[in-house]
Amino acid sequence: MLRIFSSLLILFFLFVNPVYSARDTDSYDGNIYPIYAGNGSLVPPQSTLLESLKNERTSVLVFYLDDSSTSKLFAPVVSGIKLLWSSSIDLIPLSIDELDNDDKKTVTDPGYYWHGNIPQTVILDGKGNVLLDEEGQVSFDKINDAITKGTGLKKPDFDLTIKSFNEYNSEPSKDGYTRPRGS
Repeated sequence: MLRIFSSLLILFFLFVNPVYSARDTDSYDGNIYPIYAGNGSLVPPQSTLLESLKNERTSVLVFYLDDSSTSKLFAPVVSGIKLLWSSSIDLIPLSIDELDNDDKKTVTDPGYYWHGNIPQTVILDGKGNVLLDEEGQVSFDKINDAITKGTGLKKPDFDLTIKSFNEYNSEPSKDGYTRPRGS
């Protein structure tokens, strides 16, 4: 019996493939925000576009895929937006997997703004006017300028730096130093 168990255990370890997570591949590693940005509070979004427009708040839509290397690279930027503007805007990260394929979308449906590429960042003012609509790795400056225009608030006066604190996670910090979550 012990011999059979030992043989099975050895076979198990020989044939089990290790699990890898890589920021520069289009592999599915799980939700990108806790893994690559160290911020699991981004999804699900705390508000919908419809609620944001009803409340006349500036909305930041970020379209992404969990299995996209470009979305993984952009995840720390989205986390930085939350760090800088969390109480002043409605940040709405949306996986395109969950978008409705209905052709009759209205301006209150996030899919109305999606072009078909990821990541894509769309910023709307409280009246629903598009202030920014860009694909790819959008800079903090462009995002902050659009949010400032939408909210009427002063642009943050510090430089936000994103650094990696391990091979998977990155975290924006106000002082340029990166710390693991909870430190």
